[in-house]
Amino acid sequence: MALKMLVNLQEEVTCPICLELFTEPLSLGCGHTFCQTCITDNKEADTSPGGESSCPVCGIRYSPGNLWLNQHVAKIVGRLREVKLSPEEGQKKDLCVQHEEELLLFCKEDKKVICRLCEQSQKHHGHHIFLTEEAVKECQEMLQAALKRLRKEQQEAEKLEADIREERTSWKHQTQTERQRIRTEFNRLRSILDGEEQRELQKLEEEGQKTLDKLAAAEAELAQQSRLLKELVSDLERRSEWSAVELLQDMSGIMKWSEIWTLKKPKTVSKKLKRTFRAPDLSEMLHVFRELTHVQCYWVDITLNPFNLNLNLVLSEDQRQVIAMPIWPVKYYNCGILSSQYFSSGKHYWEIDRCGKTGLPPSVTSRTVYNHSLLTTTN
Repeated sequence: MALKMLVNLQEEVTCPICLELFTEPLSLGCGHTFCQTCITDNKEADTSPGGESSCPVCGIRYSPGNLWLNQHVAKIVGRLREVKLSPEEGQKKDLCVQHEEELLLFCKEDKKVICRLCEQSQKHHGHHIFLTEEAVKECQEMLQAALKRLRKEQQEAEKLEADIREERTSWKHQTQTERQRIRTEFNRLRSILDGEEQRELQKLEEEGQKTLDKLAAAEAELAQQSRLLKELVSDLERRSEWSAVELLQDMSGIMKWSEIWTLKKPKTVSKKLKRTFRAPDLSEMLHVFRELTHVQCYWVDITLNPFNLNLNLVLSEDQRQVIAMPIWPVKYYNCGILSSQYFSSGKHYWEIDRCGKTGLPPSVTSRTVYNHSLLTTTN
């Protein structure tokens, strides 16, 4: 109630020209009051040749010299400016801060809620003014549309985040698996190379020892022949000092020994080691390995399809091996099984390990034909 009285009082002390509280109010003879600046600078006042002007409100003529300061109104305005509204009433958000009028209108250009006095001021002249109910309805519609779009974007962002998280987990798993596979493959290659190295070293050791044994035997035989020759030479030198009679009497025996003696030469052995392992072979292996590494990007690990598995077939846990088991008293067994991977075009080949004599060769068949148990195969 007090607030309403203050609002009504404010209307009484509001300048009709600037629509603001009076500043240095001047009153005319007609009883209307204006701000000193407003009435002095009033361009719309009708000025007569005698220097008189007309009141902007009622049009009654007045002389500028007859304006008088309305002290009573000035005091009311001063008191009104000093009035402090109570917290319960003053904190209301639906009152204009400037005019303390109820905020019932919305200015589209300034995007602000205004009162009716603000609407009449020059600041909002020519602007599009709407009731707050209409503006709120339109604003709510825009807000709901924005919320709907943003919620949809949020859901999509959360889905993409979940997909990225799942993809990261998958990549980590694939990387770990591939790392383990690479280590296993290179350990296998190192094991193969180590085995080949040991075999080559063993062959070299055996070949070298065999040749050394031959050379040692030849050396021992030559040493024995050298001793015999030395003894024979010494005997001949000693006999050469004999008398003529002694020399002639034993001449036939001496000459017989010297004539029948023949040096037994050992079998020749190659002076150079025969290379059983050649370094170029390793280069060729590395060349082949590089080619295989290039081709490996096209390799696919085939897994067998466990669905529609025949009763006489047993599939391994890794789905890469299958065993045919007889089921009594059935005499005919369907050993066909499809792989999980398939193709529709291109060139392909398979590498398969067959264990035992009962292993079956691979065949190529149509999925449709297989499903109808008409196993027509092509080589």
